[in-house]
Amino acid sequence: MDTHTAEVKKILKWAWIVLIALAAFLAVETLGAFKDLRSVSPTYNSISVSGVGEAVSIPDIAAFSFTVSADAKVASDAQEQVTKKMDVILAGLKALGIEEKDIKTTDYSLWPKYTFAPAICSQTFCPPSRQVPDGYTASHSISVKVRSTEDAGKALAFAGENGATGISNLSFTVDDPDKILAEARAEAIADAREKAKLLSKELGVRLARVVSFSDDAGGGPIPYYAEGLGGDMIKTVAPTPTIPTGENKVTVNVTVVYEMR
Repeated sequence: MDTHTAEVKKILKWAWIVLIALAAFLAVETLGAFKDLRSVSPTYNSISVSGVGEAVSIPDIAAFSFTVSADAKVASDAQEQVTKKMDVILAGLKALGIEEKDIKTTDYSLWPKYTFAPAICSQTFCPPSRQVPDGYTASHSISVKVRSTEDAGKALAFAGENGATGISNLSFTVDDPDKILAEARAEAIADAREKAKLLSKELGVRLARVVSFSDDAGGGPIPYYAEGLGGDMIKTVAPTPTIPTGENKVTVNVTVVYEMR
């Protein structure tokens, strides 16, 4: 074998080695690309279903807020009047079994009051009226959580009878809203799963893994709000208002995407 023939065979041998290596590399890259496509965008072999779930609960917590305010010529007198009234109300609420942790100050304010002094007019000119100090107004606002809902009416009545100038935002909810939300979500997922099984049977495919999930759960049960109640209304309607608690309902919608095979 001459030298020229040997060189040609050597070159062909290395060319085959390079081609085989290149083919192996391209095969690996192609497989990886398919895997990435499968994981990033499974819509080419997937099925999307939606489900709805509901959970109903009886409220076990009542909440409301109230304000005590007073006017006086001296700031300290206005504050003292508010403090005396508030101390009586808070003592009564605690006597009903409402704990300290469930009574929270939401605002305390003290501001000056003004009146407009009449102006003395002449025949040719009438000056504008001017503001003059007329004492102070003190205000103390409280939010209350009543864990025994049957005592909500008693708490409202007691606050109104002892100087509360505004009672509002009465609502009923549950102590553990996440539990109710989880129940509704579980029912929605089960609903979606049943729909997926039915569709896969009709389409003649088999469900594989879940590739996507979403829901619209934005929080706990929607509180039931009673009508706004002012202090005067509490006194004139009944010593102890009857406050129906109703029920809370949570609805969750889910969307589940299954891979098909």
